Amino acid sequence: MFRKVACAILVVFLGARAVLAQQGDAVWVQIEAQPSLTAAQDSLRGYATRLPDVNGFALGSGWYAIALGPYTPGDAEVVLRQYRSERVIPQDSFVAFSSAYRSQFWPVGANLLNVAPDTAPPALAETVQPETPVLPAALPDETRSEALASERALDRAARQELQIALQWAGFYTSAIDGAFGRGTRGAMADWQAANGVDPTGVLTTRQRATLLGQYNAVLEGMDLTLVRSDATGIEMQIPLGVVAFDRLDPPFAHYTATSDLGAQVLLISQAGNAATLTGLYDIMQTLEIVPLEGPRERRGTGFTLTGENAEIVSHTEARLEDGQIKGFTLIWPAGDEDRRARVLAEMQQSFATIDGVLDPAAGSGTVQDIDLVSGLEIRRPRLSRSGFYIDTGGTAVTTSEVAEGCTRLTLDGETVAEVVATDDALGIAILRPVTRIAPLGAATFQRAVPRLQSDVAVAGYSYGGILGAPTLTFGKLADLSGLRGEQQLKRLALAALPGDVGGPVFDTGGAVLGMLLPDPDTGQLLPDEVSFAADAGAIKALLDQAGISYTATETISLLPPEDLTTLAAGMTVLVSCWD
Repeated sequence: MFRKVACAILVVFLGARAVLAQQGDAVWVQIEAQPSLTAAQDSLRGYATRLPDVNGFALGSGWYAIALGPYTPGDAEVVLRQYRSERVIPQDSFVAFSSAYRSQFWPVGANLLNVAPDTAPPALAETVQPETPVLPAALPDETRSEALASERALDRAARQELQIALQWAGFYTSAIDGAFGRGTRGAMADWQAANGVDPTGVLTTRQRATLLGQYNAVLEGMDLTLVRSDATGIEMQIPLGVVAFDRLDPPFAHYTATSDLGAQVLLISQAGNAATLTGLYDIMQTLEIVPLEGPRERRGTGFTLTGENAEIVSHTEARLEDGQIKGFTLIWPAGDEDRRARVLAEMQQSFATIDGVLDPAAGSGTVQDIDLVSGLEIRRPRLSRSGFYIDTGGTAVTTSEVAEGCTRLTLDGETVAEVVATDDALGIAILRPVTRIAPLGAATFQRAVPRLQSDVAVAGYSYGGILGAPTLTFGKLADLSGLRGEQQLKRLALAALPGDVGGPVFDTGGAVLGMLLPDPDTGQLLPDEVSFAADAGAIKALLDQAGISYTATETISLLPPEDLTTLAAGMTVLVSCWD
């Protein structure tokens, strides 16, 4: 018989709007809220092909509601129950008042918030067959004394949940203690006024349901489910509406995205001690899923990491207890903060450890890759070039192309550096580490004029740091100036790679003649073995201008290749630009 009622509802509502009993009695069944107009319109098109009476309203604060109606309160309750039972609308759908909505954007040109009432009897009652039992009508709203009586039946957790919902809605700013004092009563009255009902300061049963429905609407489609993972020894709420278990790759259990939202969840589980925890903390920060910006905190028995950029917000937390490290990571798209915060709070609140820890041999069939850690991609810099130290404090010279538009500059992938001086015309940048370091060696600049066709060598990270140490490329000094006679350049006959740019150019005794420059943009294709270096004199002039000391010599000597390699390794540095 219930199925007959559902059919009757569809027959009537597909033909015309449900009628209103009197002015001000219009209510709606809100089925979804979206954080953008585009997303709401896309969702509306899908609902409109399956359901009648579909509307779109602006909620404010960048959110948009999808609602069915308008209905009388009694009809709305019938529609809500039946559509829920048929699973054609989400289970967290709720009855909403017109006062919750601002302007209507769907259907285009409609304005049903101000629709004139129609006092005809509800068509639904005419359509239901006489033998069908009458479904219970919507309960009338309570008086203040009745609302107080029903409120007294709430336990502390239910009272706290109402305070949390009022806080989320922007009406409550005090402690979440479950005590309905002056602050809570005032927040309730403000919420009632904003929703177009009498501001008594006591929420009725229906109003409490509406408030909680508004609060939980943001979780629509998340399908938060308490998952017990015996493999990892973790129990936690996981949004299975947008992620699904994919694989074990110690120390992680991967839950990958199943929707366009692109969310991911990792469960972290491994045996270890404080050193293992510190190692995990350091490794996590090398991964693409943990952007560079964001707060992070490490304690003796745990840590939290939050990373954010224009694409994602990532939150990781882990703790060490009884020789086991357990935690989780939530990766969420940027710009969806309300929903991310709610999902994260549910995960944090439900997180619990159970017996067991992830077997380090689990998932050993995963494809190995030098750029992957346990199946996660290591963060790589946008650009890597070479540089060289010019003093014992770690001041370095490099090419200005590597220092442009970076969120962060690093020396050897770890030490953060800042730009202290540049010569944009020549393409030279001077960097200084934020924290003092002690490099193994520093450059000595050559003051003497070198001989044409003398041997030279460039030290650099030819392959962007893949080899872990600089390499030497040997060649000849082809000219003491550039192709157009530029005195601050030297032309070299050697075949350098892009990763070598910014590296030092040595003479036969290991003194620095200059810095390798990028290939010039001449509009012509030059031979492979034509390279250019900024002259040592130009570099020294920039250092003098910045007040930075350096060492120079006029002695030209001859070092064996192996000694030159050792000298170069101590003073050449990998410079990386990170987004």
